[in-house]
Amino acid sequence: MWSSTVIHMLLEGTGATLYMTLVSTFFGYVIGLPMGTLLAVTDKDGIRPNAVIYKILDVIANIVRSIPFLILLILVIPFTRFLVGKSYGSTATIVPLVLAAGPFIARMVESSLKEVDKGVIEAAQSMGAGTFTIIWKVLLAEARTSLLVGLTITIGTILGYSAMAGVVGGGGLGDIAIRYGYYRYQTDIMLVTIVILVLLVQILQVVGMLISRKLDRRL
Repeated sequence: MWSSTVIHMLLEGTGATLYMTLVSTFFGYVIGLPMGTLLAVTDKDGIRPNAVIYKILDVIANIVRSIPFLILLILVIPFTRFLVGKSYGSTATIVPLVLAAGPFIARMVESSLKEVDKGVIEAAQSMGAGTFTIIWKVLLAEARTSLLVGLTITIGTILGYSAMAGVVGGGGLGDIAIRYGYYRYQTDIMLVTIVILVLLVQILQVVGMLISRKLDRRL
């Protein structure tokens, strides 16, 4: 069990899982942060209501979030192959992870921005602040603690998704668990990968919550 080959494989799998999770989270926010901000801003109670834009983004977010990740993973294989040249491995798995994470992040961002006190927004508007200024210096600034909590939850969710990708050769710890724990009946290796995944989630959650508390102005 604890041969140098197995230890090296587990270390590589952990590295691949972190690579997929962190890169997917970054690009997920590249999509989800502006999308969530637009949802909050163009809502009927937002600072710039726009029913058309809100409805389009709302429908896109709902449709993508309704598709189970494993089905989405298989569904976008042609698109993944087009982008990265193959449909398996850690880098290829990032594509469906980003597509799944974007709308999820957008909803979390929307929820966080809607928690901002209306009085603060109205005060900024009364002083002549423009839309971009309100978004950047009021909405995002006031909601930063909630946004960081959302980031922590998102990382844990994406890490779980990355493990699911092992079913189709997605790489990382999920792939190791499937290949050795399921196909070869090596339960010990499967249990170790589960323990590592749980530890990774817990560490990321603790670090994220500590940072959010540190930046929480209410404390």
